[in-house]
Amino acid sequence: MIKIIENLEEELISVRHDLHSEPELSNEEFETTKKIRNWLNKANIRILDVPLRTGLIAEVSGNPTGPVIAIRGDIDALPIHEEADVSYRSKYDGVMHACGHDFHTASILGAAYLLKQKESFLKGTVRIIFQPAEETGHGAKAVLNSQGLKNVQAIFGLHNKPSLKLGELGTRIGPSSAGVDRFEIHVEGIGTHAAHPDLGIDPILVTGHIITALQSIVSRNIDWQDSAVVSVTHIQSGNTWNVIPSTAYLEGTVRTFSDIIREEIPKRIRTIIEGIATTFGAKATLTWHPGPPSVVNDKGWTPFTFDVAKESGFSTVEIEPSAGGEDFAFYQQQIPGTFVDIGTSQPYNLHHPKFTVDDAALLPSAKFFALLAERALERLDH
Repeated sequence: MIKIIENLEEELISVRHDLHSEPELSNEEFETTKKIRNWLNKANIRILDVPLRTGLIAEVSGNPTGPVIAIRGDIDALPIHEEADVSYRSKYDGVMHACGHDFHTASILGAAYLLKQKESFLKGTVRIIFQPAEETGHGAKAVLNSQGLKNVQAIFGLHNKPSLKLGELGTRIGPSSAGVDRFEIHVEGIGTHAAHPDLGIDPILVTGHIITALQSIVSRNIDWQDSAVVSVTHIQSGNTWNVIPSTAYLEGTVRTFSDIIREEIPKRIRTIIEGIATTFGAKATLTWHPGPPSVVNDKGWTPFTFDVAKESGFSTVEIEPSAGGEDFAFYQQQIPGTFVDIGTSQPYNLHHPKFTVDDAALLPSAKFFALLAERALERLDH
C-alpha cells in the first residue's frame, strides 16, 4: 500500500491506460470488474458481497457506527471505433472509452487508495461505487437494487469535462443535466404502387407531417422560460423507388429539466401522432422508454463541495445545465448529493472517436474525492 501511495499518479495513469485499451460495453464489463477487484484486493480494501452482475461496491470504514457516504465512478465504454492517436488505444474494433469512464474509474480508485491510507482516522464509512451500464441509463438502478447503499446519507459523483481547463471543477445547485427519454413511433398505412398513391395510404407522407408537427411541442407548448428538446433521430420506411410501403418507423429522444414538462410531452406526442394519422386514414402508435431523470444537485451539499474543491486546489466554476443525460440522478432521488465536472482541457468532446483526457487531471481528481469523502463524514458526524 505504501508503494501505491508513493507512486500514486503513475499507478492511476497505468490503471486508466489499461482500462482504455480493453474497453467493455454496458452490462458486459466482466473483465473490467475483475481488474477493479484485483486492484482493490491489492490494497486490502473490502469489497461488499452484493448481487451485481458487473461492477462492484467497496468500502473503507474508520468508524462502523458513524455516518455513511458514497462516491461513484462508472466503468462502461461506448460502441465507437477509436481514432485517437494514443499508444494505449482500444484493442477492440468498434468499442472505445469515448466518454472518459476509464478516467472516472481510475480517479475513484485513487480516492479509495487514499482513504484506505487514513482509514483509522475516518469519522464513518465510505462506500465506493464502480457502477456498470451508465451509458444505457439504468446501471444506477442495479446498484440501488443491490441494497449496497443502505444507510448512505450523501453521495458524490464525477464526469470529466473537456471544455473546462485543467484545475477547474464545475457544478451548480439544482438541475445540471436533463431528464432523458426515448420514443418510438410506428405508422401503419396501406402499401401500393408508387404510380397509384390514391389506392393506398402513404406512411411516409404521414411521417413527414408528424416530424414537422413534433417541433411545435417546444416552440408552442413549452413556456419560453423552460427548456426542452424533441429530436427525431432515426427514420425507416420502404426499400425501393416505385413502391409506397405499408409502414414507417421513427425514433428519437426528449430532454427535459422539469418533471411536469417531462410528464406532459409524451401526452402531447401521442395526441399529435394519433391526430395526424387519423387525418390521413393511417394509424400511429407511440412507445415511450423513460430514462434517467434530471440530475438535481443538493442545495446544502453543493456549496460544501465547492468549498472542498477550493481546499483541494481547484478553481471552481458554476456550470450551465446540460441537455446530456446521467443516471447518477437515480441516486439523487433517494440520497442527497452533488455531481461535479472535472476539467480535462481537450479539443474533442464526449463521444467523439478522437476523444481523450489529460492524465494530469487524474491525481488531483483522486485527491479531491478522498478529501470530499473525509470532510463529508466530518460534517455529518457533528
